[in-house]
Amino acid sequence: MTEEAPPATYDDLRAVYINCTLKRSPELSHTQGLMDRSIALMRSQGVDVENVRFIDHDVATGVYPDMREHGWATDAWPDEIWPSIAAADILVVGGPLWLGDNASITRKLIERLYSMSGLYNDKGQYVYYGKVGGAVITGNEDGVKHAAMSILYSLQHIGFTIPPAADAGWIGAIGPGPSYLDPGSGGPESDFTNRNTTFMTWNLLHTARRLKDAGGIPAYGNLRQAWNDGERWGYDANPEYR
Repeated sequence: MTEEAPPATYDDLRAVYINCTLKRSPELSHTQGLMDRSIALMRSQGVDVENVRFIDHDVATGVYPDMREHGWATDAWPDEIWPSIAAADILVVGGPLWLGDNASITRKLIERLYSMSGLYNDKGQYVYYGKVGGAVITGNEDGVKHAAMSILYSLQHIGFTIPPAADAGWIGAIGPGPSYLDPGSGGPESDFTNRNTTFMTWNLLHTARRLKDAGGIPAYGNLRQAWNDGERWGYDANPEYR
């Protein structure tokens, strides 16, 4: 079967993958193993991909843009992590399952993303408008869909666009057992996981391509300052039928 050519080019896009494993480098991360499949596909299309292991950076806990202004001695977020996210068209959050849910480092990343959600882009929209988000989950217990749901809801709530099928994951048999990269796990050979990873990656690319070509989300009906100034874009708070 001859493969069709992609419908567009993607070599002007930038993506950042943030791995929220609990393991510091250079310890093996099974989440990274699955993320690497998606990263390789993006790079094959010329996408500029940056890969960050979140726990390797001294990021403070909190929901303000710079926690050094709120009592923390150090905070790597504003200088080491945020510039990559601000410049990216695509953000993929990856992490492990623990007790059937996202790990603590994943939640910490979501909180720091939320800390920037009051900023604005060049159009005056919330800063994440025009960016695309996805999720990758690995583990040895149930919870892939639950964890992805939490991540993707959080991303869209603060302004990311979420494509169809924007998550991929792999879990082994419930309970102790081999993880994704362990010999004999079956993870790298899983057709279900490989299919979902491929669909997620291409849908991220297609959506980012369309948004970039369209100049992002139209700046009509979604400007906070305009709302504060009285603009309502046709919304009637007192309809006659009431």
